Amino acid sequence: MAEKSSIFDMIGPVMIGPSSSHTAGVVRIARAAIRILGALPVEATVTFYNSFARTYEGHGSDRAIIAGLLDFKTDDTRIKEAFEHAKERGLKYSFKSVGNASTMHPNTIKLNLAAADGRMAEVVGQSRGGGVISIVEVDGFPSNFSANLHTLIIDADDVTGSIAFIANVIAHDDCNIATMNVSRKGRHDLARQFIEMDSGLRPISLEYIRQLSWVKNVIYIPNIDL
Repeated sequence: MAEKSSIFDMIGPVMIGPSSSHTAGVVRIARAAIRILGALPVEATVTFYNSFARTYEGHGSDRAIIAGLLDFKTDDTRIKEAFEHAKERGLKYSFKSVGNASTMHPNTIKLNLAAADGRMAEVVGQSRGGGVISIVEVDGFPSNFSANLHTLIIDADDVTGSIAFIANVIAHDDCNIATMNVSRKGRHDLARQFIEMDSGLRPISLEYIRQLSWVKNVIYIPNIDL
C-alpha cells in the first residue's frame, strides 16, 4: 500500500501547499513582523481571523506563521517541523481564533510579539493570495505596505513640513517613493510614516534621519524576500 502524504508534505521548495494564502503569505507576514520588531521574538500571540480561524490547523498556517517568526523563507524545508524548531530556540507561542470579524479581510492575522530586550510590536497582516500580503496595521497605526519593496517606518513629532523633508532626503538618494501612508494619534501628537521605495537608502541617509531632533524612531525593512 502506498504511503499517505500529510498536508505538510505538499509544502515543498516553492511553497506549494493547499493554498498559498495559508502558507507562503503567512510566512511572509511573520517575516515582515519580526523586522518591525527588530529581533526574533521570544514570545508570540497569534490571532487568526475569519477563514484563517477555521482552517489554520488543517492548512498548515500555524506551522507557517511560526516558521516565519523563526525567519525561515517560504521555500525552507524546515517549515513542516517549525514547532520543533521553535521549542529548540525557546520561542513561546499561543494561537487564538476569531471566526466572525466582519470588518476584516478573510485571511487576516494579528501578531503580538515580544523580544528578549523588552521590545514589543503588534502587527496585523492580510494574505491576499499567491503569496501576496499587505501589512495593514502596526502598533495601532493604519498602514498599507506589501513588504515587496524597501520600507521605511518613521515615528516623528507632528511638525510642519516633516513629510516633505523626509521625501527630500529620500530623493537625494535617487530613491523613488512607491507608496506613502501617514497617520497620527492626534494633532501635534506622534505621527507615523510608512514609505515604500523602489530601491534602498544609503546607511548614511538612514543615520541622518535618525539624528533629526523631531524623529523618535526609524525602522528600515529591505525587501523581505532578499
